[in-house]
Amino acid sequence: MQDLREKRRVTLVWWLIVLVIGGLLVWGTQHNASLYRDPIMQVTRVQTGTATHEEDDFHNVDRQTKQVLHGRILNGKYRGQRLTVTNTYSLSGAMDQHYRKGSQLFVVVHQHQSGFTATAKDAKRDTPLVFMLWLVVGLLLLIMQFSGFMAFLSVAVNGVLFLMAIILNGSTQGARVLWIFGSLAVVFAALTLWLVIGANRQMLITLATTLGGTALSLIVALLVFHVTHEKGMYYESMQYVTQLPRPLFLAETLLGSLGAVMDESTDIISSLFALKRERPELSAGQVFKSGRQIGSTIMGPLINVLFFIFVADTFPMAMLYLKNGNSWGYTFSMNMSMGVVQSLISGIGIVLAVPLASYLASRFMEKKVRA
Repeated sequence: MQDLREKRRVTLVWWLIVLVIGGLLVWGTQHNASLYRDPIMQVTRVQTGTATHEEDDFHNVDRQTKQVLHGRILNGKYRGQRLTVTNTYSLSGAMDQHYRKGSQLFVVVHQHQSGFTATAKDAKRDTPLVFMLWLVVGLLLLIMQFSGFMAFLSVAVNGVLFLMAIILNGSTQGARVLWIFGSLAVVFAALTLWLVIGANRQMLITLATTLGGTALSLIVALLVFHVTHEKGMYYESMQYVTQLPRPLFLAETLLGSLGAVMDESTDIISSLFALKRERPELSAGQVFKSGRQIGSTIMGPLINVLFFIFVADTFPMAMLYLKNGNSWGYTFSMNMSMGVVQSLISGIGIVLAVPLASYLASRFMEKKVRA
């Protein structure tokens, strides 16, 4: 009973520490204007005008409102200077921002003989970003403890590696994009599984399944592309691409398929290891059959998750196309077709990973899994 009370007391202390750290981070980002070079103005008073209705040629209706912002500069050589900024925002919020009292925004200060004027650039968003990051990391560490820390560490390290790969790709002008991100995919998989699972047989089997399933899905996709001569592949719909779009699309698909296959492979193989630990008398054939049953259970929801991600990613732009008089066919071709192809390739990898994970686990798992 005393041990339970001590454990609860330790847990409460950790919760308080996390809450205090979060509060300090949020407070710090609200008072860190001196760290920025661009002038930051804090709004102290807002005067809002009357909203006006706007309608375009396609009968899309929006409402625009003009507001006058009064505030003072928080940093730089204009620190303490009081300014008045005019801002216009729309109900849709597509290209503008609605500011309120207490908001902090980046401004461009114009100095004239008669005084100072300013133009609003954008909102200062570090406070909500830091708050969300603290919330995710805090819950991860408090609920999952050491496992949560290793998961967060893997995400952080992978983020640094991804940034390095982007810089390397830029330095080569995109000439080695597939080699760079193909190598990165191998490093991603190995590093993530090593940090989350550990250096053991289960990790090696999961890694082999992940890389094998991803490679097979891309091979199948390339064969289909070759047979169909890539008809219906609208690479020109890839926005803001300044290098060859086809290799970039394949690299993007490779990373997306890797994540889906790794997720499924980890679930199947960890379940099979747990099953073998509970029932060591199971034969290789029984383990293989169990793996297929587990895979068939999680395969459907995982493919649906990919579909939901695809819908969430393309929905705003698709609505914009349709609201501006474009047909369903053109909207799909220019905005959704490449995402559908990526989802299908990832789905192929998910399907192929089920027998592959079951076979590798049944053949290379230890006869007696250690408890």
